[in-house]
Amino acid sequence: MVKQYETVIGLEVHVELATKTKIFCGCSTAFGGAPNTHTCPVCTGMPGTLPVLNKQVVEYAMAVGLATNCTITGDCKFDRKNYFYPDNPQNYQISQLYLPICHDGYVEIDTEGGRKAIRIHEIHMEEDAGKLIHDEGRDRSLIDYNRSGVPLIEIVSEPDMRSSEEVIAYLETLKMIIQYLGASDCKLQEGSMRADVNLSVREVGTKEFGTRTEMKNLNSFSAITHAIDAETQRQIALIESGEKVVQETRRWDEDKAVSYTMRSKEDAKDYRYFPDPDLVSVKIDKEWIEKIRKNQPEFRPEKMARYKQEFDIPDYDIEIITETKHMADIFEATVAICHQPKKVSNWLMVETLRLLKETNKDATDIIFSPDNLAKLIKLTDEKVINSSVAKEIFEVMFFENIDPEKYVEEKGLKMVSDEDALRKVIEEVIENNPQSVEDYRNGKEKAIGFLVGQTMKAMKGKADPGIVNKMLKELL
Repeated sequence: MVKQYETVIGLEVHVELATKTKIFCGCSTAFGGAPNTHTCPVCTGMPGTLPVLNKQVVEYAMAVGLATNCTITGDCKFDRKNYFYPDNPQNYQISQLYLPICHDGYVEIDTEGGRKAIRIHEIHMEEDAGKLIHDEGRDRSLIDYNRSGVPLIEIVSEPDMRSSEEVIAYLETLKMIIQYLGASDCKLQEGSMRADVNLSVREVGTKEFGTRTEMKNLNSFSAITHAIDAETQRQIALIESGEKVVQETRRWDEDKAVSYTMRSKEDAKDYRYFPDPDLVSVKIDKEWIEKIRKNQPEFRPEKMARYKQEFDIPDYDIEIITETKHMADIFEATVAICHQPKKVSNWLMVETLRLLKETNKDATDIIFSPDNLAKLIKLTDEKVINSSVAKEIFEVMFFENIDPEKYVEEKGLKMVSDEDALRKVIEEVIENNPQSVEDYRNGKEKAIGFLVGQTMKAMKGKADPGIVNKMLKELL
């Protein structure tokens, strides 16, 4: 009889918070600065410096905790996690072990078997480490401390997931909640959302967990999926061959689609945690919690229900538009200006999604303003420009957020409304294409399409195809 195995997965999700400054100093958290330019004595661990807690970090952590059904700890404390590594300037990380800010929550995900609750063990605040840059050519590693001290929350789940599909559903749910809160942009490619996967396998029906490994270096949903599937097969193969799975931390190489050992997995005792002597405990009263609760935004489920009632657009459009708060905000703000929900939805669902896919961008990267999108819709509605010119303008707007009204004036893109001028061009097209004219007169309807195309080409796209079509038929 062939043994059946199941995968048991828990996640540690690190999220960089969207504060302007770091967790314990006033340095910028902006992504992409020149190495070691967003630093000061505090975040580079200089002797004698003292941390000062950023209040916004506490409020973002509370907001995420409330949105994930957690209990907020009224008296939470910071601890020192001691380890020695070049990107850790103090030789310890300020984190929370004993009294994290949030605990005992859950989020619900959709699975093949229906709705499923994934329990959250805790959410704690901590500081990020710096970044090692490996210079293979010169056989050295360089350190950039810009990221050191950037505020993080770590969301620790219970081992409730049983497949890569459930893991991705859980991560997408967390990402959506956190983006709606504005607590983080959750861009995996920039490292503002990172997941470590704790995974073990066991025979189906067994109650005890197997030996788990931790997978690191996972910076995309596809890498997470590949790593989970590969590690599951690796552990099953070890068990089947009579070998033991070793508790360790493994690094995933997405290019080679393999993982390799980084180090043996540490326990809390290996980090020699103790309360941070430089930081007082954080007292959180009921009034503060209620203030954060009242400021929670309208989340996706409520937004979807409202859109269905308020706007005459398809369910599929609602589903896509509300996936990110940024796109939903653009939709609502544009509709408020032009009062054309279906047309706004069409621009977002067709041209916007096409360009996002082609440029490998996320909906959070959209830069065009609702005001400019509303202007483009108005220009098309009033037949100042035709639909093909509108698409060309939208593409420029997508990349540069240009004002479409000014752009039309500057580039001379208005439709030619002078019927005499248009008639003259059409007469020339008819004269220059006798075969197509004959084909049309012999009943080949498709020939008119060619003649319309030739007219639009001669007009440099600045004509109404409907009027061209009508005038052509009259003249033929």
